[in-house]
Amino acid sequence: MPLLLRSLRHLFCLFSFALASQANLLHAQMVHDGDNIVPNPGFERFVSPPVGWSYKGAFFAQVVKYWFSATTASPDIYGPGVKVPSDWADKGFGEQKPHSGNCLAGLTLYGCTNGKPHCREYVEIQLAEPLVPGQRYQVEFWVSHLKRSLQINNLGAFFSEKRVQRQSDEILLYKPQFFAAKKVEAPGGKWVKLSGYFEATDESEYLIIGNFSTDESTETAAYRDDCFNYAYYYIDDVLVKKVPPFIRVPVKPDDLTRQPLEEGKAIQLKHIYFEFDKYELMPRSYVELNKLLLILRENPGMQIQIVGHTDNIGKENYNKYLSRKRAKAVVQFLMENDISAGRLRYYGEGESKPIASNATEEGRFQNRRVEFFVLKR
Repeated sequence: MPLLLRSLRHLFCLFSFALASQANLLHAQMVHDGDNIVPNPGFERFVSPPVGWSYKGAFFAQVVKYWFSATTASPDIYGPGVKVPSDWADKGFGEQKPHSGNCLAGLTLYGCTNGKPHCREYVEIQLAEPLVPGQRYQVEFWVSHLKRSLQINNLGAFFSEKRVQRQSDEILLYKPQFFAAKKVEAPGGKWVKLSGYFEATDESEYLIIGNFSTDESTETAAYRDDCFNYAYYYIDDVLVKKVPPFIRVPVKPDDLTRQPLEEGKAIQLKHIYFEFDKYELMPRSYVELNKLLLILRENPGMQIQIVGHTDNIGKENYNKYLSRKRAKAVVQFLMENDISAGRLRYYGEGESKPIASNATEEGRFQNRRVEFFVLKR
């Protein structure tokens, strides 16, 4: 390989590593009061480049980082590399410019009684931290709609303690904490901000955006003669943040910072999440990992071993490999935040040490965990 090409390749690798490290360090920062707790709020970050469109709900999560479909209906993503099928492009799909950045999402929100396939679509995301009961929040997102779409009301946001994963394209009949009571009018590609406030009543971790009402309970309007008989809206720049006064988050008895640090004892790191079948940490994980970081900083002589575990789905050797890579990801986080490598070890147990039955989803969820052992106090 010519010297110039080798040099350029070396520089590119260094640059890519620096960007990755910088992203992880940004994630490592604690979420401050008043910060947006929606990861990837503008749908800008992709898991992998999209190839055309898909009519399966799982496709959205395969393309857009941290977001997914709450049902089998298929939300749409628009951005660089997305090619809209010609029959849909002829109807105007894909013409809308983002509110900011390069990407936006699209949802069908009305049309079940008219026979529209996937007449209710939803996008869902795990927040960077759970809601605090009693805390007041602002929720905001920008919307526009397809030029020939019906205009509707009821577009809203629902917060859930657990992830919603329906195996059908049904309507989710929840009571959203915020919704547009009036019909959302955005003709000519105009973007409209939907914004409101609510007080959290529980520790919800998931946000779902969509229409949580039946067609019969949804108001419609057609502002032009050639409107379709369904409603299709674009979503961009989603925001959820605390508003003053800020409530102090109580420390629970089982909080990591209250665990006795005994040598040889396994201590579970709660709320550590990875993307499905991968070892990249999800943003929600950093609440717990920052607590571990604090413990290590307050105990500079402590040495620990991070241990990863999986359920029994998949081959045994692969599960051991995956659990080791996930444990390594935690160690990498700690090292990037100035914890010496000499204080850290990691190991993957795979499926060999379950703490619950693998016969149920709840049991498998418990078995997919990360622990640490105190090697030296």
